Amino acid sequence: MKYYRFFSNFAVNSITMFKRSLLTTLFLFSVMAFVVQAWHSHSLHFGAIVFGQNAMAEPERDNDIISKFSALSTQQLLDTAEYYVNKSCNDIALICYSLIINTVARDADVEQQKRVIEAYNKAAVLNYYMCDFRTAYELLIKGLLLCERTDYFAYQTRILTNIGIIYFRFNKYDIAKSYYLKALQLCQDITVVEVILNNLGETELQSGNMDSAYYYLSKALQYSRQNKAFDMHNILNTMALFYEKNKQFDSAFYYYRLSLEVSTKNNKIETKAESLSNLGNLFFKTGKKDSAIYYINLSNVIAEENNLPRILIENYLILSQIEESKGYTVKAFNYFKKHASLRDSVFNVEKFADINQLQRLYEVSKTNQQIEQLTIEQRVNERTIYYQGIIQSITFGILVSVIIILLFIYFQNRRLKTAYKVLFEKNMEIFDYQKHSKETYLEKYKKSALKHDMHDELLSKILTLMEDVTIVCNIHFSVDKLAELVQSNQKYVSQVINTAFKKSFRPFVNSYRIREAQRIFSEPDALKYSIESIALRVGFKSRNAFDGAFKEITGVSPSFYLKSMQEQSTL
Repeated sequence: MKYYRFFSNFAVNSITMFKRSLLTTLFLFSVMAFVVQAWHSHSLHFGAIVFGQNAMAEPERDNDIISKFSALSTQQLLDTAEYYVNKSCNDIALICYSLIINTVARDADVEQQKRVIEAYNKAAVLNYYMCDFRTAYELLIKGLLLCERTDYFAYQTRILTNIGIIYFRFNKYDIAKSYYLKALQLCQDITVVEVILNNLGETELQSGNMDSAYYYLSKALQYSRQNKAFDMHNILNTMALFYEKNKQFDSAFYYYRLSLEVSTKNNKIETKAESLSNLGNLFFKTGKKDSAIYYINLSNVIAEENNLPRILIENYLILSQIEESKGYTVKAFNYFKKHASLRDSVFNVEKFADINQLQRLYEVSKTNQQIEQLTIEQRVNERTIYYQGIIQSITFGILVSVIIILLFIYFQNRRLKTAYKVLFEKNMEIFDYQKHSKETYLEKYKKSALKHDMHDELLSKILTLMEDVTIVCNIHFSVDKLAELVQSNQKYVSQVINTAFKKSFRPFVNSYRIREAQRIFSEPDALKYSIESIALRVGFKSRNAFDGAFKEITGVSPSFYLKSMQEQSTL
């Protein structure tokens, strides 16, 4: 009996040690496989960047570049294209994007299709900046169709926005707006939302819808300040254009200078040149011709160095007008000739001029033929890689399965039951919360009898009355008072404001009061008033409430804004 117990214990201990050794060996093997794969991917990525640097140092023919790039994966091609875009070598970047676009993307390979969509969009952006709008539009449409087939909504919003930009360039503002609104409806990325809101504001501004333009631009500026957006320079530039069209030149100067500072800080070359051009144009409108020429010349230097024909066209026209106003007709005529020549060249491209386009299409077709010849070889390589990937996946799957089974046996059944119980309770809490939130939302306007036509009529009355400063800036102005003046009730008025402007009554009124405060700050004798008196004048009961509302809407404090206005007036 004693020997039996000894051998039994020995057998149990041996089996236990064997299990632990097997588990440890499998774990170490999986870790080593992961490290080797990660190192291999990193080496390929590094190799692509090194090859890009070598190609920059030693220029080669297009067919040589294509032959070498064809060995890279789609992700490496994207990284290499980004490298060349940063080096302003757009032609080589377009070759990388063309190789990706011509890659056969299997329906099951979602990541590959996403990279193809990204290549369509980025190639379209490069063609847009090269003024090849037709090719840009065709690439965007192809990318959009692939987005819809793969439900890749994250990039679909970018493509819809870029299509709207092309229509905006052709002054098709209604079509551009429809694309922007559709992109805004699908968008979940806050940085893209800011770009769309700015584009909507610019579109409404060009269409003459000043109230809608101010709404969209204010929202874009508010989001950009909260999230420190990369596109803030464009938003500030558009906001300045809004004030310029409203002939509020002090505010326009203020925002143009802010845009110039931000674009200079972030090295946004095109926006910097545009801000300088806009400042020069604004100085010319206000009669300061010497300052206008100074800023226009600064803009011209940047535009010529970076091939920005759109800005050069505007600059030559402004210089022509300045010289004509000074009586220098010869200089004015020379500038106008440059303006007309460059404008006709760009307009021809915008109207898809066939003569210039045929030459470009011929050059592109030669590159495409070389790419098509390499496509067959690339398909063979892809099939080989595909089957190797299947074998690796099966091997890895077996290892993972063994590890999961051993871990499943290792864990105690009671702990698993406890985890299930906690998970069930959490799910019930989430369900109750969602149910309560939904019922609260449905009950909010459940008993409302406000019809669609009544909604529009009441909205029109509210907007008309809100333009009366004496009413809006009354310190006792409330939602009940507003309902009384528009001959409605408080519930309907609150509902219309919530649905139309996505805000409650108090922020809605504050936006009008702050706008009136900005107007007062822009007056020449604004310094004779204290900020407290201006706060009371526009309807705020305290300085703190005024400061908070002013900073929330404009992004700066009232004192900073007033100081900036006075500095612009002095300048």
